[in-house]
Amino acid sequence: MTQFSETTDNQKTTIAPMLSVRNGAKAVDFYKAAFDATELFRLDADDGTVVAQLSVDGAAFWLADESPEHKNFSPESVGGGTVRIILTVEDPDAVFKRAVAVGATIVWNMTNEYGWRIGRVVDPFGHHWEIGKPLPEDTTLN
Repeated sequence: MTQFSETTDNQKTTIAPMLSVRNGAKAVDFYKAAFDATELFRLDADDGTVVAQLSVDGAAFWLADESPEHKNFSPESVGGGTVRIILTVEDPDAVFKRAVAVGATIVWNMTNEYGWRIGRVVDPFGHHWEIGKPLPEDTTLN
């Protein structure tokens, strides 16, 4: 998709991360495969860089190729990230497995902890994702 699909009518306030990555086109493909993301907006520049807005079940986020000239660096360039992304889904075990199957690296396996079913992966572009959901209140915590 190359056209922004939302209008400014009835615009609500949102906060959405903009992930700086190396190789934006590959990142779009990874997020589609790992998290079943859909493209809401995409701009492919002549130099091969990409800016895209993606959605995972209605939760939007952005990504763009890093641009050091604008002080936008990927975790790969700075040796790590300063933000973890928390992806809350109905079946975190399935999403976790799918992310690992398409190239994410396990930081910690799925577990029940602090009232959550949660696990953490780092994607091929250096961004950390905690994938989980709150546990029912009657679940024993570890």
